[in-house]
Formats: sequence, C-alpha cells, structure tokens
Amino acid sequence: MTATDAERLARVALSRLGEPADPRITTLVAEMGAQPLHEALASERDLEGVLTDVAARLEANDPEGDLARAARLGIRFVVPGDDEWPAQVDDLAHAGTVHERGGVPLGLWVRGPARLDQLADSIAIVGSRSSTTYGEGAARVIAGDVARHGMTVVSGAAFGIDQAAHRGAVAGGGTTVAVLAGGVDRPYPVAHTRLLEHIAETGAVVSEVPPGGAPTRMRFLTRNRVIAALARGTLVVEAAHRSGALSTARWAERLSRPLMAVPGPVTNVQSTGTHGLIRAGAAQLVGSGPEVLELLGASGSHLIVESRSETRARDTLRPREARVLEAVPVSRAAPTESIARTAGLGLVGVQSALTLLLRDGFVERVPAGWRLSPQGRA
Repeated sequence: MTATDAERLARVALSRLGEPADPRITTLVAEMGAQPLHEALASERDLEGVLTDVAARLEANDPEGDLARAARLGIRFVVPGDDEWPAQVDDLAHAGTVHERGGVPLGLWVRGPARLDQLADSIAIVGSRSSTTYGEGAARVIAGDVARHGMTVVSGAAFGIDQAAHRGAVAGGGTTVAVLAGGVDRPYPVAHTRLLEHIAETGAVVSEVPPGGAPTRMRFLTRNRVIAALARGTLVVEAAHRSGALSTARWAERLSRPLMAVPGPVTNVQSTGTHGLIRAGAAQLVGSGPEVLELLGASGSHLIVESRSETRARDTLRPREARVLEAVPVSRAAPTESIARTAGLGLVGVQSALTLLLRDGFVERVPAGWRLSPQGRA
C-alpha cells in the first residue's frame, strides 16, 4: 500500500457516507481530492453552529475500525495511489453516468491473493441468470479457453452465465475475479458461498461496497461498471432485452472497450439482447475462445487460420476445362461433337480441353468416345 493513511481513511469514511458511485461525491473527489473533501464536509456547520447532517454522519464513522476489522478478515482496501490500484478503472472518470451513477470508485475492497494491477489482461464474461444449457456451455468453454492462455475472467458470481464463466476459468487452470454488489464478506448469492470461498483463495472477490454492506438493486447496476472497467473487453453470452448484462455492455461501450456477444437460437428469448447488440453493430459476434483471444490479444497474436474445405483436383481446372468436364458423360461414352454441343463450345476448343483433361486423368478415351475416369467421377 502506497497511498497515505490519511487518504485511505478519508476514502473509507466517504464510502460510508452515501451509495457507491454517487456522482456528487465522485466528482468532488476528482476535483478536490478525498482528504480535503472529507475535511471540508466534516467541519460543516449550519447557521446556529450545529454540525450538519453530513458532518454528523462523518463524525460517527470509524474508518480506522473499518480497516482493522477488514484486515482481520483478510480484506484490504485498495485506493488510487496504491501500487495495486488498477489504472484501467480510472477511465470511468470520462465515461459519464448511467441511472445517476458513475465515476471512479473511492476504493475497492479486495479479498484474495490476485492483485488488481495485474488484471489488464482480462475479460468480463456476463449474461443471464436464467440461462440455458447452451449459454452456460458456451460461457464455460470460452472462459476455460481464455484462462488457459493466461487471461483472467471477471464476472459477478450470479446464477447462470456468471457462475459458468467462473467455473470455466477454474477448470481451465486460470484466475477468476468476482465483483459483488455487497460486501466481500457477504457471499451473494448464498448458494455460491463455496464458489466464492474458492475464488477468494485463488483469485479475488472485489466490491466498492464496504464490508457488511448488503446487495441492492442499484448496487448491482453500479457494480456492473466496475466489472466492465476492470476488464480489457466484455463478452455477453445470453441476455434478454431487460437483462442486467446489457448494463455491463453499455459501460463497456462508454469505456470504448471491445464488446463481444455469443449468438443464440433465434427462438430463444434469452438471446434477444445479444442479438440486438450484434444487429446494431455494437458487439462483435464470437463463438469460441480463440475468436475472443484474437480480438483482445496483442496485435498479431492469436490469429485464427480460417478453416476451409479440402481442395479437390477439380478446383484447379480453368473455366473452359471445367465446363467441358461437366459435359462428359459418367459411364456411357460420347463423341467429341456431342460433348461440344452439350458444353456449348467450339469443336476445336473442346478437343483441346479433352486432351488436357485426359492428361490430368479426369477423362478416358474409349472406342465410342469420351467418358469420365474414376478421378473425374470422384
């Protein structure tokens, strides 16, 4: 930790003052700095000399105690100025607001060994909670593929696609990071307690909500911007029109980060949102880990060699020879004149083409005329 103690304590206190991503606070912190803002707010008094409500709430805070209790739980508070602070998150300063929320987090509470400053090579994989077997399989396979190539998978630990992405990364032997809408000491959903414990042991569980904080609907929306900001790019696997995953996609767009989407069956309501992203040109269609790596990797790395069907001998023929070959009968031989009429070409040109086809083994000559050889019939 390299930020000053005063700076860290000021940010802890301010994080207790209001909801995460409140632009009234994040804007003032960006303009004034956390410590001067805290001092100004803490000294506010009304006309009668009584502490204002904000000042009284700050006075009741115990940031030193918050940090001490967090440390006992193995939780650290990473703030701008720390060596571990993920520089890519600072791009939120220029991404505006959504639902009156935005700005750079005051800090990030982290539980786990993974360092946030090493997440530059990462991908956010998000999607529907009520996912299909198809979507979960796609998320799991893609997460495993990118994890095997050293890319960290960031998601929200929710049911459905998030869970599949985390498990795919673990199965691929890679690192995964879960960003929560509540405190990192409160597993949510509770059914994913074991998964989150494993992530905390091998990767990182992250939140801008102080420990003990409960997840709320608005906090889910604000945490989506952190997911998008931590990652180099965002992949949406399944999302209906009103899916929260589309909120993460919008933040990725605002951050000018690559946005990708996995297409689903056209009859599947869980894919209407992803299809909308693709149709609008907002997201690049992908269907595999290698395609994701090609988009997010360094220039010239992970290039995909397009698969093509096997080249056949017929594919090498010039147009005239190919046209003549089409006119040669399969088994019952025909004279040159008949082949010329069928091909619609002159007799001299057909005779020349047949000679070349005979040389290359496509036709054979018998007393009755010409017919396809075994190679020509293949």
